[in-house]
Amino acid sequence: MSGTSVPAAEVDDCGAATPLAPALLAALMLVILIGLHLGSVIVARHRAEGAADLAALAAAGRSMAGEAVACERARRVTDRMGVRLERCALAGFDVVVEVHRDVTGPLPVPGIVAARARAGWR
Repeated sequence: MSGTSVPAAEVDDCGAATPLAPALLAALMLVILIGLHLGSVIVARHRAEGAADLAALAAAGRSMAGEAVACERARRVTDRMGVRLERCALAGFDVVVEVHRDVTGPLPVPGIVAARARAGWR
C-alpha cells in the first residue's frame, strides 16, 4: 500500500452543523419578525378604515347642522378609536374624512397608515 487511508467510520465531523444552526435560526427569527410587523400594518390599516367609515357616517348624520358640527362629531369618533382625524370636509351633504394611524409592531420601523371615507345623503 502506498498510503494510509482512514476508514469512513473514523472521520471526525462532529459539530459541522454548529455554525450553520445559529445562522438558520437568526434567519428564521427575522422572517417571523417581518411577518409579525406586516401583520401589525394590516391590523392598523383595517382599524383606520373602520374608524374613517364610522367617523364619516357620524359626521353625515350631523351634516345638516354645518361643517363645524359634523366635523366635531367625526373628531369625537376618531379620538375614541385611537386614530387622528387629518381632514374633514363637507361637500354638499356629503362628508369626506381622512384619518391616520401609527403602526406599532415588533420592529422599530416607524409607519403611518391612512384611510379615507365618504358618507352623506343621496
